[in-house]
Amino acid sequence: MGISGAKVLSAVGKVRGGVHVLHQKNTADQEIVRLPAPNKVVIPMQMHIGAPCAPIVNVGDTVSVGQCIGDTTAFVSAPIHASISGTVTAVGETTLANGAVTRAVTIESDGEMRLFEGIEPPKIDTREEFLAAVRASGLVGLGGAGFPTHVKLAFKPGTVDTLVVNAAECEPFITVDNRECIENSWDVLSGIQIVKEILQIPRVVIAVERNKPKAIEVLSSIARQVEKEKGEIAVMQLRSIYPQGAEKIMIYSATGRRVPAGKLPSDVGCLVMNVASVAMLARYVKSGKPLVSRSLTVDGSAICVPQNVRVPIGMSVGEIIDHCGGFKSTPYKIITGGPMMGFSIINTDIPVLKQNNAILAFSKQDSLKKETDCINCGRCAAACPMHLQANRIARIVKTGDVEELIRAGTNVCMECGSCAFSCPAGRPLVQNMRLAKSMIREAAKANG
Repeated sequence: MGISGAKVLSAVGKVRGGVHVLHQKNTADQEIVRLPAPNKVVIPMQMHIGAPCAPIVNVGDTVSVGQCIGDTTAFVSAPIHASISGTVTAVGETTLANGAVTRAVTIESDGEMRLFEGIEPPKIDTREEFLAAVRASGLVGLGGAGFPTHVKLAFKPGTVDTLVVNAAECEPFITVDNRECIENSWDVLSGIQIVKEILQIPRVVIAVERNKPKAIEVLSSIARQVEKEKGEIAVMQLRSIYPQGAEKIMIYSATGRRVPAGKLPSDVGCLVMNVASVAMLARYVKSGKPLVSRSLTVDGSAICVPQNVRVPIGMSVGEIIDHCGGFKSTPYKIITGGPMMGFSIINTDIPVLKQNNAILAFSKQDSLKKETDCINCGRCAAACPMHLQANRIARIVKTGDVEELIRAGTNVCMECGSCAFSCPAGRPLVQNMRLAKSMIREAAKANG
């Protein structure tokens, strides 16, 4: 890498299955551009895994950037903050990319982007104060999952010996984690130090796919400087194979440890955090400013000017696309997130959420795959990193046999899309997996 003495490791475990996707990292060398504040934002109360928040503001209220506007007493949740300053003009409902309907707060901008007066760096002297501060920041997993970070960090002391910082960014097109590593590397390392010291985690591995040489170079250089004083921090090069960035896959690649079905990473001594989440945590501890904006990649064959942008949470997809020059051709498919695990949307009025890391738009010739009959070729099974048979589960879905779906391991599926990508028949295997999981959940509710 051209760095004297830098520690760059090779992966420990080799990923089973997976697929070689065309990475198409078109914006990898483009710095993140902060977009102007929109005239209004629609901020959903469900931007995380867990219980939705309830609005704590009313129509007519004046709010400022960073002011809490939604919260709940539920543990698995995260508070929600105003991303612009202005006036609350509606407290109603909005539809998300996955079709879910949730409560939302609409704020009309006053053009000032005025910071909330109560914002100040949190006081952190103990583990409990740290976890409370993380919750107050509103931070969730910024890699796409949206799991509340304070819940992830609330493991039993002494059970975790390795922090794995996930900078794999294995989905095609998305490059914001790569830019985070390059542009905000000291925030990344500062966040690592905070988590490492307060939660007493002796070892840190920053895992990056090898197709990001600049990120590896920058992180290796500063990691070596920090390691001299703060203990082991290593950068690890991973094979460029999808879904390398999935949590259980990442743990196996970085440590050789396998997370059993139904268990958590902490059960095998690991904590996995997205690189952007780590960097945001560092900025919050320094400033006290909660999660109110995020970076995302705007790309695809129908986008006029692909780029990486920083936007207020709640800004509409359509307005962001307009700032990127609009469409250069009629879009056939628009996706929030990556092409493998993202959600297709039917209009661009939906708001950007905390966990959205990309907006992609494709013309018809780049998104149409005609569905034909399954030929039982087994490619979906060979591609599945979790050893599942997606074609078999798809057949069971049609029968409605929930017990058989459970026996087939449906709940182990992480919906990575490797099965659908490898299917020559173009079958909607991921959608069948999601349907199968919903059938299991509904059956469980019905049975009490």
